[in-house]
Amino acid sequence: MLEHTSDAYIEAYGEDLKEAFEEAGKALFAVIIRNINEAKKELKVLVETDGIDRYSLLYNWLEKLLLLFELEGVVVSSINIKELSADSEPYYIKADVFGEKYDPKRHKSGIHVKSPTYWLMEFGKKDGITFVRFVLDI
Repeated sequence: MLEHTSDAYIEAYGEDLKEAFEEAGKALFAVIIRNINEAKKELKVLVETDGIDRYSLLYNWLEKLLLLFELEGVVVSSINIKELSADSEPYYIKADVFGEKYDPKRHKSGIHVKSPTYWLMEFGKKDGITFVRFVLDI
């Protein structure tokens, strides 16, 4: 997590944009659940979304994952993006996410995330590593 005054400012990175998006999704859950590494992979859920550009695609991706937690109680521990189109139209993502149902006895609550935001959202490459940065409203 990067330092910021009142929200969670996240940098997720990988060898390519696909891996950076996977890490962004896992980072979201690392904010929500403190012991996310202990979450099991009992469920598999297909998550699909689209956008009008790569910024809206990242926002919609994070929002879909947040809604999966908020509405269905799924704690995501692993992500496998099967298809990602983030460089030209149509912008979309299809991923299998793995996890388990939220159990307050086992999962240590982290910080409540209200929403992803577009504020400070950035895509880039540094020293051959692809990164995405975004702010979560907490």
